[in-house]
Amino acid sequence: VQLVESGGGLVQAGGSLRLSCAASGRTFAGYAMGWFRQAPGKEREFVAGIRWMGKDTAYGEAVKGRFTISKDNAKKTFYLQMNSLKPEDTAVYYCAADEYVVGVPVSERSYDYWGQGTQVTVSS
Repeated sequence: VQLVESGGGLVQAGGSLRLSCAASGRTFAGYAMGWFRQAPGKEREFVAGIRWMGKDTAYGEAVKGRFTISKDNAKKTFYLQMNSLKPEDTAVYYCAADEYVVGVPVSERSYDYWGQGTQVTVSS
């Protein structure tokens, strides 16, 4: 399984960015896909997750109402639309895939495969 993120960058507070994660290597039915982030000196934090099949989603408290996770099964790609960005959203964002799961896990220990990360910097 390979996961490749794209779409990070520098944006002003209040702005928007959309991250993409292209998945390859196998079919992903039954998987959950997630976004995590890690800021300098902090632990990795759950941002959002989605079932590859179906509509189940989950969000971290810090991003509820501002971020939206979505997917395009045909393109094997899932997305993180980030609106109303704040300086505290600055972090390296990682996408991840969980192979054997029920629901949408929020713990990073549940996820089996990870992308390389993409930097998101929000200036004040």
